[in-house]
Amino acid sequence: MAVHHRYATVRGRQLFYREAGPSDARHVVLLHGFPTSSFMFRHLIPSLADRYHVIAPDHLGFGLSDAPGVDEFDYTFDALTELTAGLLDQLRIDRYAIYVQDYGAPIGWRLALNNPDAITAIITQNGNGYEAGFVEDFWKPVWAYAKDPNPRTEAAIRPALGLEATKWQYLHGVPDPSLVSPDTWYHDAALLQRPGNDLVQLRLFRDYVTNLAVYPRLHEYLRAGRVPLLAVWGRNDGIFGPAGAIAFGDDVPDAEVHLLDGGHFLLESHLETVAEHIRSFLGRALDH
Repeated sequence: MAVHHRYATVRGRQLFYREAGPSDARHVVLLHGFPTSSFMFRHLIPSLADRYHVIAPDHLGFGLSDAPGVDEFDYTFDALTELTAGLLDQLRIDRYAIYVQDYGAPIGWRLALNNPDAITAIITQNGNGYEAGFVEDFWKPVWAYAKDPNPRTEAAIRPALGLEATKWQYLHGVPDPSLVSPDTWYHDAALLQRPGNDLVQLRLFRDYVTNLAVYPRLHEYLRAGRVPLLAVWGRNDGIFGPAGAIAFGDDVPDAEVHLLDGGHFLLESHLETVAEHIRSFLGRALDH
């Protein structure tokens, strides 16, 4: 299955994206998390593209997309959502399923709330939408930094930008760590270490608290819209716990929820299982 690697200029910023599958097929948009990029979908894309048109962009400041400094661009989740919407408009994609993971979730939720009719289905893989999903030990320094950015709270959060923290995200909770390629954390860490990118990521850490204000609207949307929803979750995730997956069932009674014996980046250790769940789910949700 051919995967194309493309660039588009959206609002003066160059965004990188991966594209595969028939352009006239139903669209699936893959939205990555921190600290990675569309690289996390490199193996999933071919497994979906025989049946669907798959688009996986790199958010601004991540991967191979532009990464202007914080003095040139105000990094917020609202701003990243606007760029993603602009890319989809440019590609003439107006109805699509979303796969959200980590940072991809608040971007996906905003896309859905801004244009509810656009979303045909939701796949959330450790993409949080409920306060119950936050693992307290991980998030406590993030909330402290967002509430009061100062040298002390910043020093507590800066280790999250280092190689060891990135490696931890990939390996924590994975029963067989040898399944996860070291390419993943070295790839992400190298991009995080670009000059000025630390300030980009710190800005988004401070903005993350705005996502909690989106949750009540998200829950109302899920209850009213009855959009088909699949939660396939690494239950050992040290960032977003399994309660975050189970909570989707409160608002989408027929949500399909699978808790797998893995961690935050489930595609690295459970690719075939996740792909099978997605193909089965999309087959029921879209192909009728």
